[in-house]
Amino acid sequence: MDLLAEIGAALPADRVLTDPDVTAALSHDEAEWAPVGKPVAVVRARSAREVAEVVKACHRHRVPVVARGAGTGLSGGANAVDGCVVVALDKMDAVVEVDPVERLAVVQPGVVNDHLRAAVAERGLWYPPDPASSPWSTIGGNVATNAGGVCCVKYGVTRDYVLALEVVTGTGEVVRLGRRTAKGVAGYDLVGLVVGSEGTLGIVTEVTVRLRPLPPAPRTIAGHFASVVDAGAAVRAVAEAGLTPSALELVDRHCLKAVDDWKNMGLAVDAEVLLLGRVDEPGEAGEAAAAAVLACFEGAGATWAARSTDPVEADALFAARRLAYPALERLGPVLTEDVCVPAAAVPEMLARIERTAARRDTLIANIAHAGDGNLHPLLITPRGDEDARVRAQAAFDDIVADALDLGGTVTGEHGVGLLKRGGLAAELSPAVLDMHRAVKAALDPAGILNPGKVIPA
Repeated sequence: MDLLAEIGAALPADRVLTDPDVTAALSHDEAEWAPVGKPVAVVRARSAREVAEVVKACHRHRVPVVARGAGTGLSGGANAVDGCVVVALDKMDAVVEVDPVERLAVVQPGVVNDHLRAAVAERGLWYPPDPASSPWSTIGGNVATNAGGVCCVKYGVTRDYVLALEVVTGTGEVVRLGRRTAKGVAGYDLVGLVVGSEGTLGIVTEVTVRLRPLPPAPRTIAGHFASVVDAGAAVRAVAEAGLTPSALELVDRHCLKAVDDWKNMGLAVDAEVLLLGRVDEPGEAGEAAAAAVLACFEGAGATWAARSTDPVEADALFAARRLAYPALERLGPVLTEDVCVPAAAVPEMLARIERTAARRDTLIANIAHAGDGNLHPLLITPRGDEDARVRAQAAFDDIVADALDLGGTVTGEHGVGLLKRGGLAAELSPAVLDMHRAVKAALDPAGILNPGKVIPA
């Protein structure tokens, strides 16, 4: 029996899609210029058993399997390889359980991040990881890339909130990893290993996440700066003052204009760069923290800085931050960076990005989770301009090299996927890369799970 017949015999007929137009649309994420192969089919699974049946069949036939969620990734991690089966998990979208006593939730991988947040908020609880794509991205994809977001400067990233996983292994076995208890150190941390592995070590079919109480309403501080370097100096000043804001976001003029042109939000910001800080301590502690962040902005040379007294206005500014990427996509192809550097190196890294833009004759807009040094330079090119594409890709490599030179890393939250494999090889020693390959071989002996991703050849 051939592969598709075998899968078709094990699953309901509506699960297996082979129409080339449909499969092409489900064969890639949002990474610009990352290679995309042609799958033989897309399977829209509805349960762990169905995922396991697909993997077992692919293991027997030695056919690659690529898992995908909502396809919002920016590194090519969900891109198909030729001849593979894509397993789409977006229909596995149930919030299985919310336990307010243990402060945890159990969800399927296709649950959208913001939908989980809304579900637990009804119980007075909060799931902190909040990537800019939270209205669209899924928890399974967030787990795959160890996503972060606006709040992670204070509250941490996805790995910090995953207690347990149900995973389909490379041989099609369904296993449970982790625990539901607040503490537990039995055995190796296999949950931590799988989080961030981008579907190369197993396919996640259920996630148990840790929750927190809803935080108090935040206080927002906004500052205008004449340059990204000045704004970077304010970020460093906040860190040097020992402050931990719940958000510290950088958005430059290019991003704000693109959002305003698209959504007509009235973002009349007369500055090259907007820096947004938030603190969420209650009462007098919150007032003191807001005043301290404001002082850091002013001391670093803000041309204007103030506490926001209008929650609607403050929310609009953070909404603009989230809309920056799709707004800039309207201008042309956008190659998105995701480097992370130490907080003290943020001003120098932003200066180097500016020099790279000039040297490579490439428009680079800047947004950043600046508080934890996670920078997202957005390299924008005119549609159909091949020379501009080549320059942008060279600038992309320059930015990666500069981040490593400053003691940083090639990816803070988007994952390695296809676009950062060369950067990973530069960041890790040969011995450590061999450790990665050994783990991959142990958990996926046939090498069928998302081959060609993350680990350099």
